[in-house]
Amino acid sequence: MAILERKKIFHWIIPILLIVFLGNAVYAAEQQETKDKQSSALKGQFYLEDVVKIYVPSTYNVDQPIDNTPYVNKSLEEFSKMFGGATAIDGTGSWLSDDNQLIKEKVTIVYSYAEDLDKKKINKVVTYAKSLKEEMKQSSVSLEVNGKMYFIE
Repeated sequence: MAILERKKIFHWIIPILLIVFLGNAVYAAEQQETKDKQSSALKGQFYLEDVVKIYVPSTYNVDQPIDNTPYVNKSLEEFSKMFGGATAIDGTGSWLSDDNQLIKEKVTIVYSYAEDLDKKKINKVVTYAKSLKEEMKQSSVSLEVNGKMYFIE
């Protein structure tokens, strides 16, 4: 009887050991892949993880087309002061109106990568977005932080 119980235990131990061995092998392969990436030419290079973007409209009072250059320049200046530098790229934004019409508008995205993006810096960005919204007489201004879009009203 004791031999049968040992055989049953042995039959359970082998699959468990096999699973553990395979799990360790997969884990080791993943660690090697991570190590390979870290040993690339980028290893040890300075980088910034956080990105903040403000979408500068090209309209005044919601629907009056304007040259947004002064507002873009102001945003570049503010972001450069906050984060050490900024970039602006032109784009086209669109949305559906209440009567289901497609509304398209030129927009300029001003963005900065940031080091140590904390609550204080985010609050400064939101305060700036609110002032831009008021100055341009918009219902809201879009602000993107690390891939999440916020509508500052």
